Amino acid sequence: MSVLDRLGQRFLFAFDPEAAHGLSIAALKCGLPVARRPVLDERLKVSVCGIDFPNPLGMAAGYDKNAEVPDALLGLGFGFTEVGTITPLPQAGNPKPRIFRLTSDEAVINRLGFNNEGHEAAEQRLAARKGRAGIVGVNIGANKDSTDRVGDYERGVVRFAPYASYLTVNISSPNTPGLRNMQAREQLGELLSRVMAARTAAAAQRPVFLKIAPDLVEAELEDIAAEVTEKAINGVIVSNTTIARPGLRSTDFAGETGGLSGKPLFERSTIVLAKMRKLLGPDRAIIGVGGVDSADTALEKIRAGADLVQLYTGMIYAGPALPGRILAGMARFADMQRLKSLRELRDSSLDQWSSKPL
Repeated sequence: MSVLDRLGQRFLFAFDPEAAHGLSIAALKCGLPVARRPVLDERLKVSVCGIDFPNPLGMAAGYDKNAEVPDALLGLGFGFTEVGTITPLPQAGNPKPRIFRLTSDEAVINRLGFNNEGHEAAEQRLAARKGRAGIVGVNIGANKDSTDRVGDYERGVVRFAPYASYLTVNISSPNTPGLRNMQAREQLGELLSRVMAARTAAAAQRPVFLKIAPDLVEAELEDIAAEVTEKAINGVIVSNTTIARPGLRSTDFAGETGGLSGKPLFERSTIVLAKMRKLLGPDRAIIGVGGVDSADTALEKIRAGADLVQLYTGMIYAGPALPGRILAGMARFADMQRLKSLRELRDSSLDQWSSKPL
C-alpha cells in the first residue's frame, strides 16, 4: 500500500465499518480517490457470454448496493462492476451492528440482510447512465418478508434487463432466513425456469448468472450444475460468503453470526469453483470470487477454472489502488510467461483444486 492508501485506511478504520462504507461511497461520488490510469492491455481482454471485458477483474456485489457509483468504480480500473443486491421493495436489513472487521485475518463478517433502497431508486440511477460505456451487472434478490420470492426475482429480471450488462440471481446470502434453501434442486428448478421465462419476456436478453454459496456438499453442487445446464443459465458466480469460520486468528468478532469474506474464504471458494467447472464443462461461464486480494490470488482463480474474478473485502484492507496493482501484476505475469492472453491460463490448476475435499 502507498502512504496515501495507508492514511486513508487509518482514517476509515477509525469509524464503525458501516459508517466507513458510507464514507467511501461519498468519496467516490466526489471523484475521490484519484486512481492511477488503469492498465490497458490486449492480453487481459476476455469475451464472456458475448460481452467483451477490458480485463477480467470486477467489483463484487455488496459494495455498491444502490447503483450509486458504478462509473467511479470502473474508473479505479475494474473491468466490470456488479451493483446490488437489489430487492423489489426498499428494506432496512438486519439490526445494527451488522458488519465486523477481523483485521488479523483480513476478513469481514456481515449480516446486513439485503439492506437497499429497492428497485425504483436503483432503476432511476441506472437509467440515467444508459448509453455510457462500461460493463455493469445487476444483482437481484428477494425481500425478506415476500410472499412470492420467485416472483421477486422475475420482477428484477424484467425491471433491470434494459440497463444491465448481465443479471445475477442471488440465492446464496446467509443473512435472509430461508434464502439458501432455494439452492435445493426442486426449488432451484422452479426459480430458474421462471427467471429464464421472465428474461424471454423482458425488453432485452441479458446473460443470467446464478450466485451460489461455498457451504455446499458434492451432491448439492451436482444438483445445481444439472439445473444450470438444463435451464441454460449462462454462468455461475462462485461464491458468496461462508457461515464457516476456518482457522481464524481474530477473537473479538469471530463468534458473530453472518457471512465471512476475505482471505479465509479463498481456499474453500476456489475448491468449489474448480468442482463446479468440472461439473459444468469448459464452455459455461464462471466468475470466481472469495479471498481475491492480489494478482496471485486472482490468477489462481483463473487457473482453477474462472473466466472472470471479483473482489470486495480485499479492497477494504489494501485500498482503492488494489485494482490497478492487480492488473499491473497480471500484465507482468503475461510478460514473464509470454502469454498472448490470460485465457491460456484457465484450468491449468483445475485438477489440483477439484481433487481437494470440501
